[in-house]
Amino acid sequence: MAINSIMDPIGRLMGLRYKSHPWHGVDIGDNVPNEVMCFIEVVPTDTIKYEVDKPSGYLRIDRPQKYSNVVPALYGFIPQTFCGKEIGKFCSDKIGREGIHGDGDPLDILILTEKEVPHGDILAMAIPIGGFRMLDGDAADDKIISVLKNDVVYGGFKSVTELPDLVIERLKHYFLTYKDMPGLSHESEITHVYDADEAKEVIKLAIKDYKDRFDSLRSALQNY
Repeated sequence: MAINSIMDPIGRLMGLRYKSHPWHGVDIGDNVPNEVMCFIEVVPTDTIKYEVDKPSGYLRIDRPQKYSNVVPALYGFIPQTFCGKEIGKFCSDKIGREGIHGDGDPLDILILTEKEVPHGDILAMAIPIGGFRMLDGDAADDKIISVLKNDVVYGGFKSVTELPDLVIERLKHYFLTYKDMPGLSHESEITHVYDADEAKEVIKLAIKDYKDRFDSLRSALQNY
């Protein structure tokens, strides 16, 4: 079965006139979870946080960034992933806390690169090297940390343990403060920083959650 089996029938119905949905219509790649295709929403020069509008697939304005608090890496998600039951259970087991559930979004990913990428709404191939186990209340909101494939500076890193401490601290600071605005949740916490092997396990579980979540849609569309 093709990885983008949800969008294949839609593509056949509509032809090539429409842009594929970045969550459902982009192939993750042939070497998952060692390499993953990612959709980039936000880049470090953005002073606005953008987020994919799930129904349409277009980028929409989520909120202005607070002061100089901008994301210190390319930031987006891994297509055809979903943080659901499996992600919630895995997180719950790791932290020893019951009642954790996935946040219902695609799996977030950060991509480190030496290059200045001028805008989001693009695809990039990344190599996972670790991640943050992040909680937003009782919702698992993992952040996979990766490097841009073939990047001159970061491309050789295989684990978050090889990164300078300052890089990790900057990433942590962003995620622990970027919701520090009136009306937004302040319940976020990072319980662990994990290595590449665990990041790949999280990716595989998010792929399973996606298949479980959208299996009925996939089956229905295959009748076309």
